[in-house]
Amino acid sequence: MLDFVALALFPGLMLFAAVSDIMTMTIPNRVSLILVAGFFVMAFWTGMAPAAVGWHVLAGVCVLALCFVLFNFGWVGGGDAKLAAATALWFGFGPLADYGVVTAIFGGLLTMLIVGLRQIELPEALRARAWLARLHDKASGIPYGVALAGAGLVVYPHTAVWLAAVAH
Repeated sequence: MLDFVALALFPGLMLFAAVSDIMTMTIPNRVSLILVAGFFVMAFWTGMAPAAVGWHVLAGVCVLALCFVLFNFGWVGGGDAKLAAATALWFGFGPLADYGVVTAIFGGLLTMLIVGLRQIELPEALRARAWLARLHDKASGIPYGVALAGAGLVVYPHTAVWLAAVAH
């Protein structure tokens, strides 16, 4: 049972973050907090060396610092910044570049899709759905948590945490 929880926690929280961002344009803080706590449980459970844990923490801190700058420029939301940092904690430096590239690709595709859909008038029946109306609003942002979560799901099976959990 612990194996299932260990292997499903990260993907489940990524899916939840993506759906939450689409529906509400926010990613709850509890998602990032559970990811952080979950990482430390996984690190202990898989027997990750303290030095490796330190490198993972440093990766998370570096991404948080970068995202703080991006947030201050208004380029990313606070939930996106926290989700990216929590994801970097799970990934460490090894797959971090892959995560960044896949996130950029998914984010670009997501942005083109949403901007394109915003050019089409939303049918009356769909305008009644608050989340669809908000997503369709040209003044609204892009739910970038979808790209972050999608990239996380693509890269996660190639991380040391995933491989250690599978081997355990």
